Amino acid sequence: MRSSTNTLKTIFLLGFLGLFVMVLASWFGGSSGLWFGLIFAIGMNGFAYFYSDRLALKAMRAYQVTPQTAPVLYKIVSDLATQAKQPMPRVYLSPTASPNAFATGRNPQNSAVCATEGIMNLLTERELRGVIGHELSHVYNRDILTASVAATMASVMMSMVQFFWLFGGRDSQRSNPIGAIFLMIVGPMAATMLQLAIGRSREFAADEDGAILTKDPMALASALQKIDAGISNAPMRPTSDMETASSMMIAHPFRGSGMAKLFSTHPPTQERVKRLEMMAQQMGQSS
Repeated sequence: MRSSTNTLKTIFLLGFLGLFVMVLASWFGGSSGLWFGLIFAIGMNGFAYFYSDRLALKAMRAYQVTPQTAPVLYKIVSDLATQAKQPMPRVYLSPTASPNAFATGRNPQNSAVCATEGIMNLLTERELRGVIGHELSHVYNRDILTASVAATMASVMMSMVQFFWLFGGRDSQRSNPIGAIFLMIVGPMAATMLQLAIGRSREFAADEDGAILTKDPMALASALQKIDAGISNAPMRPTSDMETASSMMIAHPFRGSGMAKLFSTHPPTQERVKRLEMMAQQMGQSS
């Protein structure tokens, strides 16, 4: 697995977020702004570490299930966690028609897997097993926290820029208007691009590791194709809460084309399916 690499990514993201907030606060608020930025960065980093899972589940209106209330989903999660020799995560369902799934939590001991009611109605049990293998691989790779911090970082950077632009540092803006405008544009863009790069690489890794865990790459490939078509027919509504949670999902949950897909945190479904088909061939399985 890739937990060590993702731990380093998380440390880098937290450090980058803290540095950005401090520089922005110092620019617009002087020494007092610097201290405010430092406290704000520490607070946001701590919040992202401990509460990002709760925010994602709340955004999806998810409810926890048991072996009695969701026997198929619960058994798949339990079987794969046992096979991986990892702790059993909490299992949730979201009352959402759009087909999707995600995992969240900072480590395997504090993790949760959530599927939408839409995906439960769309996939076969074999395909659902492929999806859950993918999501559990995110947990075991420790990249749920990385994605959560990246999403939080993007939100914080945009909020901080807007806050200081509207309420602080007018002297700084007047003395260097070009720099202020540049920061207003580049700050959020940098956060988005960083989130995009991390999101795409971790999806490919989770596809591969999930297929190894289930020993069935084509189950996930088939599921991804169905999910992609299902989202086109029933996309989620891109609210502010859902924007933050979207990077954790197995597929980009919003309808989009052109530039929207270009800047998606998820790689194209066709490319993911192609890689899984190559894995199946290498494992001696027919596509």
